Amino acid sequence: MSPPAVLPPFHLAFPVRDIAEARAFYGDLLGCPEGRSAPEWVDFNFYGHQIVAHLSPDECGHKSTSAVDDHDVPVRHFGAVLPMEDWETLAKKLTDAGTKFVIEPYVRFKGEVGEQATMFFLDPSGNALEFKSFKNLDSLFAK
Repeated sequence: MSPPAVLPPFHLAFPVRDIAEARAFYGDLLGCPEGRSAPEWVDFNFYGHQIVAHLSPDECGHKSTSAVDDHDVPVRHFGAVLPMEDWETLAKKLTDAGTKFVIEPYVRFKGEVGEQATMFFLDPSGNALEFKSFKNLDSLFAK
């Protein structure tokens, strides 16, 4: 299946322990504009996609990891594939803000198909995020 010329936006809903924390993290730190909201949820424009933080403290956090390139990657995670310049800018912004990384920014699969810059970190509710950038975006789904 080849990707469409224009990708439809995806929708992702996820639990958070506190709406104000979610606003500070996704809105202020990551720079995602806020959309609609109610006392128990808030929409964000996540690089053109709709993510919704729902107040549900009992469902927060990640529990499992999987070995990828000698790192323990949180199994449940989401994020975005960015152009390299944007990825580098975000990595610096997060580092300067004192973000504790689950996996520090680095390049994995060097010299292989799928070479990519990646970083993992948690939001205040323990949801894992991964941001990556490919040396060659055409290798996004390459085997």
